[in-house]
Amino acid sequence: MPKIRLLPADDATNGWLTHLAPRVPRPALQGSIAADWLVIGAGFAGLAAARRLAENRPNDRILLLDARAVADGPSGRNSGFAIDLPHHTSGDLRHLEGARRALRLNQLAIDYLEASVKAHDIPCQWSRQGQVMAASAALGEEQLAHFRTMLEALGEPYERLDRPALAALLGTSFYTEAVRTPGTVLMQPAALVRGLADTLPPNVTLYENSAVLAIDYGVTVTATTATGEVRAAKVILCVDGFAPQFDIYRQRLFGLRIFASITRPLSAAERAELGAAPEWGILPAARFGGGTLRYTQDGRLLIRSSYAYKPSMQADAATNDRIAQIHRRKFDARFPALKHVPFEATWSGFLCLSKNLAPGFGRHQANVFSAVCQNGVGVTKGTQSGILIADLACGIDNPLIADIEALGQPSRVPPEPFLGLGVRANIAWQGWLARSET
Repeated sequence: MPKIRLLPADDATNGWLTHLAPRVPRPALQGSIAADWLVIGAGFAGLAAARRLAENRPNDRILLLDARAVADGPSGRNSGFAIDLPHHTSGDLRHLEGARRALRLNQLAIDYLEASVKAHDIPCQWSRQGQVMAASAALGEEQLAHFRTMLEALGEPYERLDRPALAALLGTSFYTEAVRTPGTVLMQPAALVRGLADTLPPNVTLYENSAVLAIDYGVTVTATTATGEVRAAKVILCVDGFAPQFDIYRQRLFGLRIFASITRPLSAAERAELGAAPEWGILPAARFGGGTLRYTQDGRLLIRSSYAYKPSMQADAATNDRIAQIHRRKFDARFPALKHVPFEATWSGFLCLSKNLAPGFGRHQANVFSAVCQNGVGVTKGTQSGILIADLACGIDNPLIADIEALGQPSRVPPEPFLGLGVRANIAWQGWLARSET
């Protein structure tokens, strides 16, 4: 029986949460409860899995457990992009079918989330604003050329922007070239996660601050918390980087800590320094180059960049302070007229990755399923994997299950200390290659 010894330990400075109204978490699990289904993890994958199970089996009892309060984890800490396109592409048209597969899966997730947002009037700044993939030097421009090649092969619309057009749109002349595509959705991720959790179907019961400490994969699955126990016929694990603690995907996953900073709301005069767009989202064309930026509907600027290998999955305030200084330099280089605008918060979140970028999706035993490892694109990949694992577990013949299964399974990674040495070296190398983009 696996005992879970590594529990989430995020920092308490998530900027998305600091300007939301207070929310009282659902009570922790108490006592012994029986259910038809148990979903562990209430991020995008777990919320989608629980909701889809309720749609598929409206008479079944479904329990959803999370170790934290909703939105305290990675799903409430990301940059707020629901990306419709393959995140990065080599431009190699031999990968065209894979790109089509990614489009179908991502669109499933976006449409599913949008239906929930509209049906429940979730106030999360949901906007089909599109994305700007931008370059500031030769490496990024080369990646943009590959991106355009793939978009043209897919028949996807895009707009090519030069430096003057970008300055007019974004209020910064930092970038030399960009590609703007219309299908990505921008949102306030913590507000979205809270809204999804607070509008679950009536046959789903959510227990927050209920970390699973041990699990027995028997004919009936038994999960034990500090104050209770769940006995369920089937379990879906949506625990992302903690999956090896649950005895799945051992030596196949690793985690990175990534950091973000957000400003206070800009004044009317400060907003006038920016471009014509009321909001936008910028993704770096070079994978490790420069960082992701958001200009939000409520007038804040967010920058997300810098990676750290942290296998303990434990956050610390000292690193946040150091990264805030890096963010400050990057922010000032992009928006010199706004150097005086302070950051309201700097925080971090943990990404779960596999070496071959495959998801941890599938059946492990007759009654044990998983939807983990979103490889840094958690809003869409988490949602699509949650939907499809629920369909798979219910025996529903959804043709998109074949699409996600075609992505393969996570490949093995070296043991420590070799894994850590390799990951840190790769981060350093990629950062050096993209140094002109920062």
